[in-house]
Amino acid sequence: MSYLLGLDIGTSAVKCILISKDGSIIGSSSEEYPLSTPYPGWTEQDPDKWWKATEKTIKNLLNISKINPEEIKGISLSGQMHSSVFLDENLEIIRPAILWSDTRTSKQCDYIYAKVGGINNLINYVSNPALEGFTAPKILWLRENEPENYKKLRHVLLPKDYIRFKLTGELYTDVSDAAGTLMFNVEKKEWSKGLLEELDIDPNILPPVLESQDIAGEIIASVANETGLKEGTSVVAGGADQSCGAIGSGIVKEGRVMVSLGTSGVVLAQTNSPVADEQGRIHLFNYSKPNSWYMMGVMLSAGMSYQWLKKKMYADNLDFSKLNELAGSVAAGSEGLVFLPYLFGERTPHADADARGVFFGISDKHSQGHFIRSVMEGVTFGLRDSLTLIKEKGIEINEVRVIGGGAKSQVWQQILADIFGEEICLLNVEEGPAFGAAVIAGVGTGVYESFEHAEANIIKVVKRIKPDPERHELYNKIYNIYRNLYPTLKSNFKDLAQVNKDCL
Repeated sequence: MSYLLGLDIGTSAVKCILISKDGSIIGSSSEEYPLSTPYPGWTEQDPDKWWKATEKTIKNLLNISKINPEEIKGISLSGQMHSSVFLDENLEIIRPAILWSDTRTSKQCDYIYAKVGGINNLINYVSNPALEGFTAPKILWLRENEPENYKKLRHVLLPKDYIRFKLTGELYTDVSDAAGTLMFNVEKKEWSKGLLEELDIDPNILPPVLESQDIAGEIIASVANETGLKEGTSVVAGGADQSCGAIGSGIVKEGRVMVSLGTSGVVLAQTNSPVADEQGRIHLFNYSKPNSWYMMGVMLSAGMSYQWLKKKMYADNLDFSKLNELAGSVAAGSEGLVFLPYLFGERTPHADADARGVFFGISDKHSQGHFIRSVMEGVTFGLRDSLTLIKEKGIEINEVRVIGGGAKSQVWQQILADIFGEEICLLNVEEGPAFGAAVIAGVGTGVYESFEHAEANIIKVVKRIKPDPERHELYNKIYNIYRNLYPTLKSNFKDLAQVNKDCL
């Protein structure tokens, strides 16, 4: 029997999953770790805690599954994108990792634009805009604010690459994670020498880049002794969490789209040609499948908006099943109540940290169910923004596959279909990036002939939801109103942010 192990180094926990060749889940284990917020807008973690959690989950999983470790043919990893691990010449951690959700680097993003001569030139270098969460601004922040730590800096790794280093002793990254650093030429699949020169960043601090399915090393003896894995087990490079999540959802051909309705919201489509958005409204990254890319839009508050509504508006008086029931009792369009889901600012298509949530059109006829449904609809309108941009870039949509916690709501499933005007597909697997990492391990070690072979054998569509033409026509009218609200309120958001700063 052949088994494959996938690791996902997430923001709140590490998840370890073991699958058989046919995709059956043999077992899974997870371990949480803390998030540090020393100042407003800062988010940091101790990479050593990732490693301790990884060791524990692997050991637990092997104990639970009772399999022979010699039957594990390969291991691969997924991880949170953009977050920075800084190492010195002895490969020791210099300071806590600065995470993707950290927003301290606005000044450094402005500096990047100034150095390269604007967003168009930056897109030419790396196919993406400068955002606070990306890796390059974090390096610049370290140089400017912690010069003593910067002098020690010899290596910058992403989270899953640090854990792979601990497993194998080897320093690498892969194309899909490198693409999210803002230092990688996405079209040529190499570090951008031109941009690194402009920013005076030493290219030697960046690791060699592999394809996601390349073998990146083997389990070393000390790790085998600690976890129970077999020494010499192949470790495959792996990929960024969104790339792995898409692989695990069977996005292996152009025309398929993954919609992830989790805490954040993601719309991702594979493309066979690297055509960046000239305004940087949507991301273009290298994909874990060789010789392909993916376009991706990211909402910061998708499921988070729904969780906020329950926690802050209705506390524990209503569980999620009751919220869904109330939302389902209200007609499409929520009788004119429109929600902007910008609780923490937004990323796609409006890269605006000052944007905030809005309920528009409130009247005395609106009750609990209207507010609940309008949140579902507002989040879905935000996801449609990303889907619209993908279509505008010439990608034909043949199938939309939906994953994540929000996809479990039948009410939300139908809202997605009706607002998108597309048939929505649900899958037989819901394990996320760790599952995709296990699939990548299988391709890298020859358990599967290709990503297409893996998808055909283990990932199945189990439910299809068709859009209702009349509701879709209604939602088109409301969507036009939704799209006009942000441009109308943009300057007000900025003014309000300044007022809030003055009040601190």
